[in-house]
Amino acid sequence: MSYWKHESAIVDEGAQLGKGTKVWHFAHVSPGARIGAGCALGQGVYVGNDVSIGNNVRVQNNVSVYDAVTLEDDVFCGPSMVFTNVYNPRAAVARKNEYRRTLVRQGATLGANCTIVCGVTIGAYAFVGAGAVVQKDVKDFALMVGVPARQIGWMSRFGERLKLPLQGEGEDLCPHTGDRYRLQDGQVALLAKSEEQEQGSQA
Repeated sequence: MSYWKHESAIVDEGAQLGKGTKVWHFAHVSPGARIGAGCALGQGVYVGNDVSIGNNVRVQNNVSVYDAVTLEDDVFCGPSMVFTNVYNPRAAVARKNEYRRTLVRQGATLGANCTIVCGVTIGAYAFVGAGAVVQKDVKDFALMVGVPARQIGWMSRFGERLKLPLQGEGEDLCPHTGDRYRLQDGQVALLAKSEEQEQGSQA
């Protein structure tokens, strides 16, 4: 096995797990799940059949990643956060053919106890605060809080808040890395990495 699992965890035959991935106490990975390298699935995590998880993803304790959810590389799922896959569930009505797909793009953070209502896309490096309820698509680098979630700012790839307006135009540097970001046409983009970051990536 290229991955590691605790003796209490269940990894069903057919599941694909990448090198260095760790599956902790009482977790359950379904047979159709596809999980990349270097991931960590915390205590009590459930991963469904129709689930794709990229590399270096952190799924903290008590999170269920249900069918129709895709997590790209470097996604962080905080403790007890919630995914859904049926928009209007009823116990007496079968709706397994009505699942709405949820996509969480690279580097996004989903804070503890937040809820992601199915059918949305969470943009790259977006940051959803603890306890927020997301019902609509989230832009790249957006900082979302509240119920329902609303955008209050922008975050860098490193997870530092940027001094950019919600609308209009502007530029700012990540206070930790020095990476430069630009807000234009309602979207934030990384313009350039700092010299130190560039040298590190070329090493």
